[in-house]
Amino acid sequence: MKIDLKEIDVIAFDADDTLWDNEIYFRESEREFCALLGSYACEEEVMRVLYEVEEANIPLFGYGVKSFAMSMLESAGRLTRESAPYPLVKAVMGIARGQLMRPVTIIDGVQEVLESLYGRCRLALATKGDITDQRRKVRLSGLEHYFDHVEIMNEKREEDYARMVKVLRCRADRLLMVGNSLRSDILPVLGLGGYGIHIPYHTTWMHEVVEGDVAHGRFCELNSIRELVGLFNI
Repeated sequence: MKIDLKEIDVIAFDADDTLWDNEIYFRESEREFCALLGSYACEEEVMRVLYEVEEANIPLFGYGVKSFAMSMLESAGRLTRESAPYPLVKAVMGIARGQLMRPVTIIDGVQEVLESLYGRCRLALATKGDITDQRRKVRLSGLEHYFDHVEIMNEKREEDYARMVKVLRCRADRLLMVGNSLRSDILPVLGLGGYGIHIPYHTTWMHEVVEGDVAHGRFCELNSIRELVGLFNI
């Protein structure tokens, strides 16, 4: 697949697990949470309850560590039959605080790719989650200067991307989205007529999993972000 940059108005990049590591920290926090609740339930049961609560809470609390913290607390209440001792509650909040204080670790190849594309095309960062935490990560990443626009969404649906392209004054069919999630980064943009470049991350939250293959003329899957520049006729 080759793409002429003259056909693209904006290249948008997802942030978490596309530009920097994120999901691995949730997996570590989940392991800590399971260990805390080990005397109340087995790991499988703790994870079942936690995921069930997370899914139910997304419409109310959205995404990110703060939402995850609320779901851990609610799950702890269920698993302890509403008798969770204060030290356990405090430890759960400690897991969330620890995750919020994690450094921002850039994925290999990201800096070089952004440097190669900078000035050749408008670049945007399009992410979702808690706005305070996402702004923190953008600031600490050292990558913000590459982007003409930073969009932090509550959700990533077709209508959310449609609003973004209006802000960017860009035609949807001239938007190219790069991300690790088929559900949130790729399928909505393909639905609008844009391009989707999928770069899988080595671990994926169950909420973002999509079954089956994607067959689309404007879709491509890469093994690494380093391969991205090679798609363009530049």
